[in-house]
Parts: sequence; C-alpha cells; structure tokens
Amino acid sequence: MMETERLVLPPPDPLDLPLRAVELGCTGRWELLNVPGAPESTLPHGLPPCAPDLQQEAEQLFLSSPTWLPLHGVEHSARKWQRKMDPWSLLATLGAPVPSDLQAQRHPTTGQILGYKEVLLENTNLSSTTSLSLRRPPAPISQSLWGNPTQYPFWPGGMDEPTITDLSTREEAEEEIDFEKDLLTVPPGFKKGVDFAPKDHPAPAAGLLSLSCLLEPLDLGGGDEDESEAVGQPGGPRQDTVSASSGSVPLARASSLEDLVLKEAATAVAPPEPPKPPPQEQWAVPVDVTSPVGDFYRLIPQPAFKWAFEPDVFQKQAILHLERHDSVFVAAHTSAGKTVVAEYAIALAQKHMTRTIYTSPIKALSNQKFRDFRNTFGDVGLLTGDVQLHPEASCLIMTTEILRSMLYSGSDVIRDLEWVIFDEVHYINDAERGVVWEEVLIMLPDHVSIILLSATVPNALEFADWIGRLKRRQIYVISTVARPVPLEHYLFTGNSPKTQGELFLLLDSRGAFHTKGYYAAVEAKKERMSKHAQTFGAKQPTHQGGPAQDRGVYLSLLASLRTRAQLPVVVFTFSRGRCDEQASGLTSLDLTTSSEKSEIHLFLQRCLARLRGSDRQLPQVLHMSELLHRGLGVHHSGILPILKEIVEMLFSRGLVKVLFATETFAMGVNMPARTVVFDSMRKHDGSTFRDLLPGEYVQMAGRAGRRGLDPTGTVILLCKGRVPEMADLHRMMMGKPSQLQSQFRLTYTMILNLLRVDALRVEDMMKRSFSEFPSRKDSKAHEQALAELTKKLGALEEPEVTGQLIDLPEYYSWGEELTETRSQIQHRIIESVNGLKSLSAGRVVVVKNQEHHNALGVILQVSSNSTSRVFTALVLCDKPVSEDPRERGPASPDVPYPDDLVGFKLFLPEGPCDHTVAKLQPGDVAAITTKVLRLNGDKILEDFSKRQQPKFKKDPPSAAVTTAVQELLRLAQAHPTGPPTLDPVNDLQLKDVSVVEGGLRARKLEELIRGAQCVHSPRFPAQYLKLRERMQIQKEMERLRFLLSDQSLLLLPEYHQRVEVLRTLGYVDEAGTVKLAGRVACAMSSHELLLTELMFDNALSTLRPEEIAALLSGLVCQSPGDPGDQLPSTLKQGVERVRTVAKRIGEVQAACGLNQTVEEFVGELNFGLVEVVYEWARGMPFSELAGLSGTPEGLVVRCIQRLAEMCRSLRGAARLVGEPVLGAKMETAATLLRRDIVFAASLYTQ
Repeated sequence: MMETERLVLPPPDPLDLPLRAVELGCTGRWELLNVPGAPESTLPHGLPPCAPDLQQEAEQLFLSSPTWLPLHGVEHSARKWQRKMDPWSLLATLGAPVPSDLQAQRHPTTGQILGYKEVLLENTNLSSTTSLSLRRPPAPISQSLWGNPTQYPFWPGGMDEPTITDLSTREEAEEEIDFEKDLLTVPPGFKKGVDFAPKDHPAPAAGLLSLSCLLEPLDLGGGDEDESEAVGQPGGPRQDTVSASSGSVPLARASSLEDLVLKEAATAVAPPEPPKPPPQEQWAVPVDVTSPVGDFYRLIPQPAFKWAFEPDVFQKQAILHLERHDSVFVAAHTSAGKTVVAEYAIALAQKHMTRTIYTSPIKALSNQKFRDFRNTFGDVGLLTGDVQLHPEASCLIMTTEILRSMLYSGSDVIRDLEWVIFDEVHYINDAERGVVWEEVLIMLPDHVSIILLSATVPNALEFADWIGRLKRRQIYVISTVARPVPLEHYLFTGNSPKTQGELFLLLDSRGAFHTKGYYAAVEAKKERMSKHAQTFGAKQPTHQGGPAQDRGVYLSLLASLRTRAQLPVVVFTFSRGRCDEQASGLTSLDLTTSSEKSEIHLFLQRCLARLRGSDRQLPQVLHMSELLHRGLGVHHSGILPILKEIVEMLFSRGLVKVLFATETFAMGVNMPARTVVFDSMRKHDGSTFRDLLPGEYVQMAGRAGRRGLDPTGTVILLCKGRVPEMADLHRMMMGKPSQLQSQFRLTYTMILNLLRVDALRVEDMMKRSFSEFPSRKDSKAHEQALAELTKKLGALEEPEVTGQLIDLPEYYSWGEELTETRSQIQHRIIESVNGLKSLSAGRVVVVKNQEHHNALGVILQVSSNSTSRVFTALVLCDKPVSEDPRERGPASPDVPYPDDLVGFKLFLPEGPCDHTVAKLQPGDVAAITTKVLRLNGDKILEDFSKRQQPKFKKDPPSAAVTTAVQELLRLAQAHPTGPPTLDPVNDLQLKDVSVVEGGLRARKLEELIRGAQCVHSPRFPAQYLKLRERMQIQKEMERLRFLLSDQSLLLLPEYHQRVEVLRTLGYVDEAGTVKLAGRVACAMSSHELLLTELMFDNALSTLRPEEIAALLSGLVCQSPGDPGDQLPSTLKQGVERVRTVAKRIGEVQAACGLNQTVEEFVGELNFGLVEVVYEWARGMPFSELAGLSGTPEGLVVRCIQRLAEMCRSLRGAARLVGEPVLGAKMETAATLLRRDIVFAASLYTQ
C-alpha cells in the first residue's frame, strides 16, 4: 500500500462549510443538506415517534428482497429443481403375475425329457399382506426372521383353510342364493309370473308319481330306427343310455302297472335308515412304556443321533414316533431324560435339512439350553429379548413369547419348521403367562409337528386330546412315573451337635409311608418343647425362630450330611431375604479344599473380568465371591444375572457344596444334587401363605439324586418348630400333582392381531382354547344329532291349529312358561332362609320327580349339610310300587288340562294305599303346603328301615306310620287340586323383585290357561301330543345349535366388551377394521393400550430420552414403591400424565363393562424405580444406584432389561406411524440403557 504525504491544513470553521444540519423527529436521526445555514429541527412538523412493525420489516427484508439472504449460509435455504413433466409415468403399472408355467414331461423309467406341458398356476397374486398361504412369496430378507406387524400370519393348523374365491365372494352381508330353488318368478307389482318348470315333466304332487317318469325307462315311444339299432347292436350305446336314464337302479317286476306304481310309491315314502353314529375319534394315543422295544435298531438302522448310553424304553418309544413324524407328549419326572427326545428331534431336523424351535418358559433356561445344544450340535441359534445369536441356524432356542410374536407377524422361519419343542409344558398353569402356550399351539401351521415335554401330570391324556382335536392329528402320550434315581424322604428335628442324628425316614424309595418315623420325630421334638406347647401332632403355625436357631439347625444338618457324604445339597427357601440370611449366618462353615478354592478363584476372575472396575467392587459381587470360596452359594431373583450363572456353573462342577435357592432354581436346566432340603413346607403365593402343592414338592424334590452317581436321592424336611401334621405331609408327598388347567384369557394384542386378518376370527381362537375343550369335544356328535333331529322333524305330521284348536300353540307355551316360572320361584324359596326354616320335620309338601308325580309327603328329617341339603320324607304311593307313578293318576299327565296346570292334581292311589321313604333334593319339592303334622320322624324311619329287611318284610307298619299315611291320604282326598301352599311374598316374606314379578306372571298365565278354547275340542289330546313332540324336538335342536354356535363361548361377553373398548378409543371402526392406532398397538408386547395412547397424545415426544426411559419404567417394574420427592419437575409431571392416561383407559373399560376397576388398572403401574432408571440412563455407575432404592440388584437389572425391550418396540411403532423424532429418541434411550453389568453377555453364550 502506497504511503501518501500528510498535508497540514488549518481547521475550518463550521460556519465556513457549505452544509446545514436538520434533525428529523426525536429519534436522534440527523440529515445534512448541501445548503449553508444554521442547524434546524423538523420536530414541530414531523410524525410522532413509533416502533417499526416487525412483521412488515421481516417481509421487506427477507421475503420481498431476496438480496438480503446470506450468500454463504445456504444450508437452511430452500432449493428447487425443475421436474420434467412425464404424464405417461402415471400410467405405468407392475406386470401381472405369470398365470402359467412349463412343466417337463419325463420318461417314467429313464427320466429323459420327452416334452413340455403348460400348466396353470393357482394363487399367483398372493402376498404377505393379503394371504395366509404358505405359497405366498417370501418377505424381504430384513423381515424374514422377526416378520412384520403388517404381515398376515400363516394359516393355523386344524382350521379349514378357505380358498381365495371363498374369501372374495362370501361376506357377512351377502346372501347365499340357490339358483335352483330360490329364484323369484313373480316380479314386484305383478299378480302372476312366469313358470320356469319344464313343460314335458310337470312336478307331481307330494306322495304321487309321474307316469311319464315311470314309463321313461321302458322306452315305449321309440321309433323303428332306434329299435333296429338296439336289436342290431345289443352291446351298443343304446344300452348305456337306458342304464344311465334309469339311474343304475334295477327295474322292479310286477304283474300289472298298478302294482308297479304302488311299489314305487311305497319305496318313496319309506323313511331312510338312521345314519350310523360316527366312530369315536381318538386323538390322544397312550403308549405302553412297560413293554421293551426289542426291534429298535432294526426299525431305525441309522439313527439321526447316537448317545454314549442306551436310551430308556420311553425314550425309544418317543424316537420311533419322531421317525414317523408324529407329535408326542412326554411326561416324566425331573432328571428322567426328557431332553433325549428333544435332542433327537434337533438331529432329525438337521438330517432333513429343516429347522427346529425349542421354547422355554424363562430366559435363563434358554441360555443354558443354548450352551448345551451348541456343544452337542454346533448349528444352534438363540433369540431372546436382547440377544440374537446365529438366527440362520437350524435349531433356534427362544422363549414362548418370541415364538408367538413370530407367528402373528408371519415370520418366514415358520416355512422351514419341522418341530416345535415345548419344554416345561406344565408352566401353562401360570396365571400370567399360561395363555401364551395356548395361543402358540393354536396358531402353529399344519406342517409343524409338536413335541411336549412336561413333568408328570394326571390329565396328560386330556391335554393331548385337546391338542389332537385342535390340530386334527394324533398325539402319542408317553408317560412314565419311574425315577432313574429313587428318592427317600426324611424329617429332621435336630438343632445342635447333640441332636444332629435326629433324621427320621418318612417315605422310602419304594413309595411306602412310614408312620413310625413320623411318631418318632414327634416324640423327639416333644422332649425339647416346653410343657405348655406339648400338643401331640397338633396343626399349629410353624414357629420359625430367629437367625440364631436357623444357624444351629443348619450347622447340625450340614455336619450330619458331610459325615455321611451327602453333599452337595440344595436348600429350598421360599423367601429371598431368608436365603441371604441363612447363607450369611454360616460364617464359620468352610466346605472346600485349597485346590477347590484355587479353581473357584480362577473361575471367578475369568468371569468377572468382563465387568468394569466399579462393577467388580459391588457389595453383592464381593459377598458372593466370599461365599463361593467357602463352598456356599445363593440363587434367587434378587441376585445379579451374571452371579447366578457363576453359581450355576460352579454348582454343576461340584464346587458349590451348599446352595440356598428359591423355587425358580427347580425350573432350570438339569442340575441335580445329592440331597435336597426344604426349609419349610409353607410358601407365600402372592396372596396368602399355604402348604406346598404336590406338584411343586415333586418338582423341587426331583433335584435330589444324580443319575449314575447316587443309588438314591435324599429329601429332608426341616422341622424347626412343631412337626407338621401327618395328613398334610402325606398329601404333599404322595398326592397327585396339579392338573394342567387353561389360563386362557383375552388380550388386546390377540384381538387386534386377529381382527386385522379377515379370514381369522377371535371366536375361532376362543373355540379352540383348552378352557372350551370340555364343551367343544362333542361337536361332531352334536352335529349328527342335529341332522337326525332335522330329518325326524321333517317326517312329523303337522298338528291341526284351526277352529277350536287355533290357540293350541299358545296353550302349550303358556303351560311351559307357567311350569318354568313356578320352578324358578320354588328355587328362590329353597335358597332363602325362611324357606329352609319352613322345611322342617312334619311339614307336608308336594313331591314331583321321576318316581312321584304330585304326591303328598311329609318331611321326617333334614340333613345338617348346608351345601347340599337332603330331605328325608314319607311319600304316598301305590301298592305295589309301579315303575312310572304318573300313569296311575285319574287324569293322564301326558295331556295336561287347565286343572292339571293351574293347580296340583294330587296323586290318589287307585287301590290300596302304600307309602315309601324317599331322599328328596331341593328341586323335588314342587310346593310347600301350610299343613304341619305332629309325628316322630325317628320312629317312622326306624320302622321303615326295619321292614326293608327280608326277615321283617311282611310285618305291618307301626302306629306312627299308619297315622301319618292316613293323615296324608285324608288331605289328598279333601284337596284334589292341592292343599293351600305358603305364599312366598306374604308367608315367607320374600320381597325379591324376581319372586314378586314371577308370582304376578304366574297368576296371569293361570287366567290365560283357564280361558283357552282348544281344550274343548275332541281332537285336543291327539293334536296336543303331536305339537308337544314337535316342540320338544325343536327345543332340543335349539339347544344343540346354541352349543355349536359362538354364543355358547364363555368369554364371548368379555370379547364384545373389549372390542367396544377398542372402538371407543378409536383402534377399530364400526365394521371391525383395525385402524392405525390398532396396528401400532399390535407392535407392543405389553401395556399396548397405554403405550399407544401415550404415543398418540404426544406425551413422550417432548421429553428427553432418559426421561422417557424413566417414565416407562413404571410399566415394567414389578416391585411396588413411591417415586419419591427428589424427582425433577418434568418427571413428576410425566408420572401424573401417565396416570391420567391410564385412568382414562380404565374409565373406558369400566364403562364398557369389563370386570376391572379404574383403581386396579392404574394400580398396575409401579413408579418405584423411576429415579434409579433416570440416573442409570444419565450414566451413573451401578455401584451408586444401590443407595437410591432398596430393591434387590437382580430385580433392578431385570427391570432395565425389560425396559430396553419396550424401548425397541416403541421405536418400531414410531417408525410405523411416521414419527422419526420419537423413533430416534427411543433408539437413544435403548442405547443409554444397554451398558455395563446390566447388559453383560451371558456366560452361557460365550
């Protein structure tokens, strides 16, 4: 830059400059004018001051003047590309599917191609969103594993699959028209129409035959040419024509045409033979496991899998059926070897190049089975909520919930599936999750075979019969009660080193119950009890004592077991807290050697190395490490998952000598011990304390005894307080295990998943549930009975209802309604307190049952059982007693006249009067009279029972009996239409609305019956019998139709209520079509309504990811608690909003009639871990979370794991709805949760 020389000029005077300053307004703005002069101001003449209009300024600067836009910051600027118009692109469509294919024609012997033939293809326009067929094309690769909520499932096996034509033409609103019979012939407004009947052969009247039809086979009108052709060609086509026209029925020979017509008419009128009953369907086939399978290796010379041991008989039987591709149900005790059947199925699928799915009830069991099967087969995958390993493997291990989701979403894995193995099927009794098993069994396609593995259950055949009828295939039931290692059950009463030998045998290995052992245990316990507690065998609440007593009991027990080499031992304690207390109390116990300590130390170091530094110093980790070094272990749901796996692995190696566990350990993989100890025989089941059920006891006791190592297994029940009562012990140890019971219930996910598929109905799902099986298993018999009754009804003659008989149908209906009304009133009387009081000894009643028709009787004795009352009464009868007492009355009850219906036409003996003593049920008492007789009931009963003996058969009755009979006979003769009865309203003080209205209705019916005209007709008896027969058949047909219809379903009212809830909330429309909100709810695994409502209310979109995760913890947390006062205001408002939405849903449910109160629905939410989850998502180490909540670490981990699964399902739902912001937040929330010890990889998968 060039420098210039600086010139020095004198400062000019302001007045010398040719400028003039002008102030504009009062804003401080000045303007210079090129006019010399003094400064001026325009204030008197300017506008008042005002602020500029921001909107106009923004429009001028940014919208009207594009030059103001920045030249370099163009990332937020709009860009536009001119698109070339192409109208023809709107007309482009996808090509139609190819309707045909070329099929090669080969030589049957050489296989040489001889040519090609074009064959038509069916169902070429199928897709995963329109069809349930297995022939539809596969979904995209990304959806082949999990499927998609918008895809249709595959057609469930056992249902009749409709064709595409049926689905497109048959709708509910459409009518099925018979184009042969239902066509109209008279147009609207016309008097006559066109007769379309053939003119050559008019239809004959009923019971007559057309002469032309009879003469047609004789060919009387044939021409000469036809005759000559028939003569010339005796074997020609003319004979075929004659035989075809005659319907291949031989022509009857007769001496005249009249005889021929009469014979034909007789054969036409004769009723058809009744159809034979269908053969009894046997879907559950029991297999005899006692007979040995000698030809096993001849039948299967090359088995798909070989073991190092010889399989048992029941295992060989199951393998034989697997080779035939049969479905089996294997019920055996724990450790009996049911896994052998599953292993062979997996090997068989690998041999067939198909796939197998192994389902388990709990995630921990899935991990353990993955390790075992991977070591055996190699090609094994694992699918759980948070882990996906080798999904392409031939054997996939997963929980049952995941399989249900894959079935509903139409996963293509189902195509290649050959076997589904259900382990621990008795878990179907679980009230919360048992419905999942039923859903999966119903939804499985037809080509999939089923293997059911279960503990011994008493109704295995019934359960297998249900599955067989469901899938229309036989299920082979292989059940064995034999144990590979027999068990011995003991009572232990010791509590110190001196009494450590007090072990008493109660149940030996042969199943014999030893009462001597029980009494010896009671005696040993009585010696140490105080005098005021010496109650022999009394059932008292077991006094558990304190930790010091427990410590003494366990030290003495373990010393005894160690001496007799009966370690390792599993101690089942039904409380997490007591497990920890008992293990921590044994501080002086050390059961491991130095070499075992070294092995345990190295194993711990290797397993804990995958954790971060602070997680290795968790108090639970340090405490468990110290216990494990001494050979002790603890296993319950409050333990961290990685620590539970460490304990299981060390126990299976024999390094854990004493394991304190809860009931969940018995559900795990086969980890037997030498001895099993029960801390108590009582447990809390979530609502109350109760004794162990036989099935629960057998499941846990089955862990005793290691096959090949122990001759017998030892089961010990501790008696810390009193010895339990013998009956309770006998019931628990030798009682039958619990039956498999249906826990089927309707869920919104199930309803929405089925409503979105036109071909599937929720009613069909309910029909096929195990709960409906008892009422649906006779459907075939009901259908045949209905068909037979329909034929029988068509053959009956119509009764006359003209003239005097015009009100015959009304008379019949009045009589039936009057009988039903009186029966209901009498039922309410018997149920009432005053009614039972009136039925005391001496009361005269009217008896009506199969043996007696309106016979007077007197009550002699009333049973004291309040649940099923029985009345012993002296009743009048004929002499001798007839088979049908109703035939003895003066007026036959078969044709009831008004006197018979309105009053009680009392029975009067035709000959000598006799009596009998009968046991009456409450329904046998037709009326309670006002008469009471004074009698001695005991004497009458004693005399009657004496005269029943052959020795005193001919003795005359006593005076008491004679007096009572004469009094009853006098009453019957004095009141032929029945003595006065007790009025239910006035005499018995029954003010119930149904009783009052019933009485009024009965009096109205009595008036109508008295005024009937049909009873005056001489044809009334015959026509009444015809009408009654017809009405009874129609009533039975209505009952059968009801049993076969959807209206008989037990859950149908609840289904309509839940659909009404979905319709009110906008999930389905009036026609039942699933809307967008319903499709979003289908993608949710739990709390589908609440999550969908929160999403559509934008309650989650405005929150940060960690806040969303904290709020959603209230939906998955199982431990109740208060969120606390330390929460941020955003979370407090969020909790209240979630509760508000839940309350709104609960109110809708209550308004629609569901049996769940608003408080119960809102009470399912537990916000006790909101702060814990919030801090964890913000990055707080797990070691610092313990101080925020008293919840055990294991439950916290389980809550966060389930929360991550919910976040992923919400992410998918957000993408389905088109909410990318919420989807990104849910992805971030899941990522924040998945870290450190909470999501440490399972040791079984490494």
